[in-house]
Amino acid sequence: MNSSAAGEIREVKLSEALSERYLSYALSTIMARSLPDVRDGLKPVHRRLLYAMRQLRLDPGSGFKKSARVVGDVIGKFHPHGDQAIYDALVRLAQDFSLRFPLIDGQGNFGNVDGDNAAAMRYTEARLTDVAAALLEGIDEDAVDFRPTYDGEAEEPVVLPAAFPNLLANGAQGIAVGMATSIPPHNVGEVCDALLHVIKAPRATIDKLVELVPGPDFPTGGVLVEARESIVEAYKTGKGSFRLRARWQSERVKGGGYRIVVTEIPFQVQKSRLIEKIAELLMAKKLTMLGDIRDESTEEVRLVLEPKSRNVDPDVLMESLFRQTDLESRISLNMNVLDADNTPKVMNLREVLRAFLDHRHEVLIRRSKFRLGKIEHRLEVLDGYLIAYLNIDEVIRIIREEDDPKARMIKRWKLSDVQAEAILNMRLRALRKLEEIAIREEHAALSAERKDLQQLLRNEKRRWTVIGDQIKDIKARFGAKSELGIRRTEIGSPPSDVVIPLEAVVEREPVTVLCSSKGWVRSLKGHQEDVSDAKYKEGDRERFVVHAQTTDKLLVFATNGRFYTLGVDKLPGGRGFGEPLRLLTGLPNDQDIVGLLVHQPGRKLLVASSDGRGFVVPEDEVVAQTKNGKQVLNVGTGVEAVVCRPTEGDHVAVIGENRKLLIFPLDELPEMTRGRGVMLQRYKDGGLSDAKTFSLAEGLSWTAGAGRIRTETDLRAWVGKRAQAGRLPPSGFARSNKFG
Repeated sequence: MNSSAAGEIREVKLSEALSERYLSYALSTIMARSLPDVRDGLKPVHRRLLYAMRQLRLDPGSGFKKSARVVGDVIGKFHPHGDQAIYDALVRLAQDFSLRFPLIDGQGNFGNVDGDNAAAMRYTEARLTDVAAALLEGIDEDAVDFRPTYDGEAEEPVVLPAAFPNLLANGAQGIAVGMATSIPPHNVGEVCDALLHVIKAPRATIDKLVELVPGPDFPTGGVLVEARESIVEAYKTGKGSFRLRARWQSERVKGGGYRIVVTEIPFQVQKSRLIEKIAELLMAKKLTMLGDIRDESTEEVRLVLEPKSRNVDPDVLMESLFRQTDLESRISLNMNVLDADNTPKVMNLREVLRAFLDHRHEVLIRRSKFRLGKIEHRLEVLDGYLIAYLNIDEVIRIIREEDDPKARMIKRWKLSDVQAEAILNMRLRALRKLEEIAIREEHAALSAERKDLQQLLRNEKRRWTVIGDQIKDIKARFGAKSELGIRRTEIGSPPSDVVIPLEAVVEREPVTVLCSSKGWVRSLKGHQEDVSDAKYKEGDRERFVVHAQTTDKLLVFATNGRFYTLGVDKLPGGRGFGEPLRLLTGLPNDQDIVGLLVHQPGRKLLVASSDGRGFVVPEDEVVAQTKNGKQVLNVGTGVEAVVCRPTEGDHVAVIGENRKLLIFPLDELPEMTRGRGVMLQRYKDGGLSDAKTFSLAEGLSWTAGAGRIRTETDLRAWVGKRAQAGRLPPSGFARSNKFG
């Protein structure tokens, strides 16, 4: 090929050519398409849309224009890309369920939360909102730099002046080459508070800023259930995620039942797809607690969830739905943005706020200098006018008689070219006396404004005060006092990490659990006070009688110091003698049952062994997840666990096999999750027989013969310190050496 005809031909390695071109493509994608600018929070396509609409005079107070006209202008002047891509960007800026503070006021069908698409651009109309106007405010006053458009025929802004903190208020989503950004929307009133705090304290801690900005504020509401520590860490590093749940409430219906009504769904979740997913899981019988789902939404979201049984707990039902459906979602945070030098950077919350403030500071300086230049020019003209008024007859003579009046006036009164040109362009009506007075007044006002601007440019502290006032004005216009600025997303508490068992779907019914001395267990319907008619195997008898619900868990404490867990609904019915408890729980054959009680979250238990050692353990820590049980009380050779009682009151009473009674304060016992514990009572012979906690003021009670209860209130003789020997119990104490 002729090199002169085809241009220069160079031999380049394919790998080098590919890497060079791929790098160019990657940088173009990162900087000119996908990542927002930290200063105005906009990508180029969004910035060009707003600027083009401003040129079309689509201000908030003006009429609407067809979206197709806007898209056409953007393509032709600024953004040579596909019309559908640009229209999609325009649509998103108008959707109040996508943007917390919409930048475009749309007229027509712009889609909905169900996921339906917007109408074609020839049908919809658009204009700017007040928020967009705030972003563009001052753009004609040399507030920002401009650059040539793609064809070089016009100019476009590099960044908008951005009086509104758009990056945090509206958030941003974008995927570039090798990097991405994901910033959720926030409440502008809270962001303004944080900005004002950073002005006062430039080195403010992230913890303090999170107090002011407690988390995202989504346009679709919902409940934020992320732990505060995680939120602080996310804002501190610029990366993390937030757990968002639907807002719901239960409504009572006839017959004593209820239904769940979901009024707000998580951000960016399509309602129609959510319903389809729940219906699919329902058909697949994976939502065993849910009976039906209906969509009763109008302009407001209203999803009705019917439970399969009215005995299913609403919280348990919703917890299962949160874990299996998009009623709970994770919103990622990745504050990867372009800084003022157009460099991608992951910023933390304080850096983002600081970057916005620095931009506003630069905008203030540039607008002040621009205004100062305009004032200087106007004052120069007014000075010329005043000279003309003082010498009006001479000015008229020069204009009438001289061949070059402009040069003559410049030489005669030492005027500037601007002043001479202004005098020559004066209208005759401006020669009246009133006009001279108006000019003198304007001159005085502009002189005062010039002095004020000069002082502002010299005083940085005053400039930050002005910026603070501007931020306060934004907060007043768009913050909590306006309907748009009221926080929509509730800051909730993190949900518990308790695993929902499958038995939670059973109907909640009262039962009475019977356990014999040989460990045979069964359940009777209802809470029965008199179970004397219950039959047992020959040689066996009643030992434990417990009132429970079918949805409860039973805790079984054995002589090996282990706790075993069993669902009440797994127990055999009342017919017959039941089944051996050891088969249902995995209790070894050589171990006996010490205690049987219904699990109550948050309660504490006193556990003790036959060698007189024990401690207090939180009941939540003893729930076993396997059939092997959970070791809590460590027992040695020849030692057995003998006590398991819920703690109540303020003192502990212990009695040994030597029939010695000791009472000491409960706070002398440590709270542990596992171990041997501390010595409760010291013995020369035998070991611990029984222990219980009680209120000293109410007295110590025990079961005497024939089921009678005796109480002793004067206990001074037995009150001592932990690990003492004690003394013989009060007269009439049970011969069994048990409190009952």
